[in-house]
Amino acid sequence: MQRLVLVHGSVTAGRATWATQRRALRDRFTLAVLDRPGFPPGPPVDRVDFEEHAAWVADRLQTGDHLVGHSYGGVVCLLAAARRPDLLASLTVVEPPAGDVARGDPDVDRFVREGEAWWAAGPTDDAEAFLRGFLRYVGSAYEPPSPLPPELAQGALTLIVERHPWEARIPLAALAAAPFPKLVVSGAHHAAFDAICDALERGLGAERLVLPGHGHSPHRHPAFDEALARFVDAAAENQASG
Repeated sequence: MQRLVLVHGSVTAGRATWATQRRALRDRFTLAVLDRPGFPPGPPVDRVDFEEHAAWVADRLQTGDHLVGHSYGGVVCLLAAARRPDLLASLTVVEPPAGDVARGDPDVDRFVREGEAWWAAGPTDDAEAFLRGFLRYVGSAYEPPSPLPPELAQGALTLIVERHPWEARIPLAALAAAPFPKLVVSGAHHAAFDAICDALERGLGAERLVLPGHGHSPHRHPAFDEALARFVDAAAENQASG
């Protein structure tokens, strides 16, 4: 079976982020659900850097993998794919906050300014309050319980120490030249994410999927799993015929 490597974003670790996919796709693919450093069940960390996590993901890739990343994990996957394009059969990113690819767009520039302000002046001494503000910032309708459960509390603390994802320099030309197909997924809920995904679609020569109604988590849309499966199957067929 084809192997899907699933990389989570901020706050929640792999099993929670990809719960739907673990149920829907486990009989069709081999699923490698990663938990990045700093997230349960691992210990907390003092700093999260997308470059270091990209190297960590790249070290876990195998030949023929299909790499899938959500949000901050999408930024990590773009960089990991650039590190090891020889290993991948496909790349899928779901609303990565890779603001650098669309600088100059007014919605993206506002998104970056608001993010910098939140990390600089937000309640970093109160993980729950910081998380709630972050969820509003990215357009999530999720209302976490109070007090936060231990795993979510650790995720919120990890969020606070993340390097800003819009600082990532995505090597669009190198990725576009890589032979594997790319898929960019957005949720039509936030102008900045739409603009970033538009820029990635153009810059990578990627396929594009828009699944509205689930905010910053379009991978929870009922159509996502089948669309991803079709994309992966087509990529595998192309790789086999090539």
